[in-house]
Amino acid sequence: MSQAEGTYKDLKSRVQDRLVSEMDDKLDITKPEEVRRAIEDLYNSILAQENIILSRAERHRLFEQIVADIIGLGPIEPFLSDASITEIMANGPHAVYIERKGRIEKTTVRFEDNDHLERIIDRIVAPLGRRVDESSPYVDARLTDGSRVNAIIPPLALNGAILTIRKFAKIPITAENLIEFGTLTQEALDFIRACILGRLNLLISGGTGSGKTTTLNVLSAFIPNDERIITIENAAELQLRQEHVVTLESRPSNIEGKGEVTIRDLVINSLRMRPDRIIVGEVRGPEALDMLQAMNTGHEGSLTTIHANSSRDALTRLENMVGMAGMNLPPKAMRQQISSAISVVLQLVRYSDGKRRVASLQEITGMEGDIITMQEIFTYMQTGIDKDGNVLGHFKATGIRPKFAQRLGTFGIEIKDEYFDPTQTYE
Repeated sequence: MSQAEGTYKDLKSRVQDRLVSEMDDKLDITKPEEVRRAIEDLYNSILAQENIILSRAERHRLFEQIVADIIGLGPIEPFLSDASITEIMANGPHAVYIERKGRIEKTTVRFEDNDHLERIIDRIVAPLGRRVDESSPYVDARLTDGSRVNAIIPPLALNGAILTIRKFAKIPITAENLIEFGTLTQEALDFIRACILGRLNLLISGGTGSGKTTTLNVLSAFIPNDERIITIENAAELQLRQEHVVTLESRPSNIEGKGEVTIRDLVINSLRMRPDRIIVGEVRGPEALDMLQAMNTGHEGSLTTIHANSSRDALTRLENMVGMAGMNLPPKAMRQQISSAISVVLQLVRYSDGKRRVASLQEITGMEGDIITMQEIFTYMQTGIDKDGNVLGHFKATGIRPKFAQRLGTFGIEIKDEYFDPTQTYE
């Protein structure tokens, strides 16, 4: 750190300490504009009292940094308002990375020290009734705009506190955006819309950061407005636009280790709430069994996501999760439960150029012996990579018409035959 930077940091600390000590405790931090005006008045007064002379640019820079520290998220506050940034990653106080357009970049932003970073983490989790300390050194939370936050501190994190923020678009992504981004084609989107209107159960599978929650959010918009929808999540992220939506969120245990409400508890309870459709943000444990039972007992048209690298892996993971419920079901019975509950598996992949695409869309057709049978309806064929690192390829149909097409017909839903023409390719 240069001498000028050290002097600036010392000045910032002194002004900020006086501001914090002299600020009216009754100021409502939920009204940021009111707090900002109060900080600005006191800030100008302190600079005048101490005869601190700064250029207009330095004065503005210092003020914005202090405001960010007092009511915002410190040095990473500007990243939250930058719509082009989708992820913010602080690997300790002095290494902050961002993700922009699917690519990771290192920034010049730094926290003052580890204590500074941990103060920002506390500011995020405290209003949510969460905590992060030596007894509970990691936490999942969300910001007021729905962005997902994970924090983990020493001694588990050896490089200092680690903060990861996955931002959500302030303007929800639409189906048209997915086509524009190259996630899928109009034909595949029309097919998925038909599946949802036809009350087929969908499983959205993909790796971390492949766009599962975003895609689930977009596809859920196809659910008719006159249906009662119950969403169940660890951290409420879905932004459904329908009128009749009930949002449930799990709760961790308190400091005494009591009061935990799991996703499984909420799935079981939701069955008593007269849902037309149940949307589980992500299945990752024994709640998979209750979700499958709900799909099999009149709650058709439900949706959920799962972490898996392929459609087949998704079914294997689902089977393992059902086993976690402690029911001691034989493997064949578990697979029959899965094959009768889920109709379509949509596999998302984040490719090397950072773009998310629907790599495969498969229909579950039943059982052959002890094996769940599937057939692929649409696929993404990668053909290469250009000189700029962009993935080259195209979407195409496999030529197989799904078995449930007849069921969709009973709902008055027609799917064009040309959608399944394997000779057609779509960029």
